[in-house]
Amino acid sequence: MAERSVVDEAASGRKYAVITGASSGLGAAFADRLAARGFDLVLVARDEPRLAAVARAAGERHGVRCEVLPADLSHAADRHRVVERIGAGVDFLVNAAGFGVAGSFWTVERALLDAQLAVNVISTQEFTHAALRTMVPGRGGTVVNLSSITGLIPGRGSTYAASKAWIRYFSQGLSAALRGTGTRVMVLSPGFVRTEFHARADIDVTQVGDGWWSEPGAVVDRCLADLARGRDYSLPGLRNKVFISAVSRLPRGLAQRVNRMLGNAGARA
Repeated sequence: MAERSVVDEAASGRKYAVITGASSGLGAAFADRLAARGFDLVLVARDEPRLAAVARAAGERHGVRCEVLPADLSHAADRHRVVERIGAGVDFLVNAAGFGVAGSFWTVERALLDAQLAVNVISTQEFTHAALRTMVPGRGGTVVNLSSITGLIPGRGSTYAASKAWIRYFSQGLSAALRGTGTRVMVLSPGFVRTEFHARADIDVTQVGDGWWSEPGAVVDRCLADLARGRDYSLPGLRNKVFISAVSRLPRGLAQRVNRMLGNAGARA
């Protein structure tokens, strides 16, 4: 696709959504829901065939334009290509890419931990920065950054939980700073979602009951509804809300023990 400027995008009347982690799970669900709202899509992920399948489905179902941008976000050069595309014009950015790591922190290879930091944190910061540099002058645009309930209470692993806590504070700090600009940043903290995330991270969740799980589309629908209500934080699921509310009121040590028990959190970095 030819390079576009922000001015060109505005003149065309088209709206563009850039979504990372778009080949499956919540990223793919965002692609479907935003396409249904008339956004042309720029889809980012490592797996090009699966990315192309998501793009094809969104285009056929909703009649929007879809651009596929294969990228490994642990690599600086690939992140730079995404930054350049965002700088060419974006109305809605979803930073949904991320992954967890099984095993105790001190047993995991340093390169894998560095890759996790790059995908979960650095890419979110770089892409949000690029988006806001185009959105704020135009007094519009939305960024949704994917956090997790694992980042709300210490104890659910170390590096992954820390990365998600960073995303929450980063996003809510930006949201406050952006008041009155017309540009919005929201953070989404889903609970257990039926995606490939846990299997890819080799995390055992067999003890998690069915009542804790949500479908990706339902999580995205709740997020977009919260966005429409003017909220800057979305925590879908009544059970998640009750759990977080209850655990956050416990003494810190007890809260950490309770949190570690759910989803075998002690066995992940």
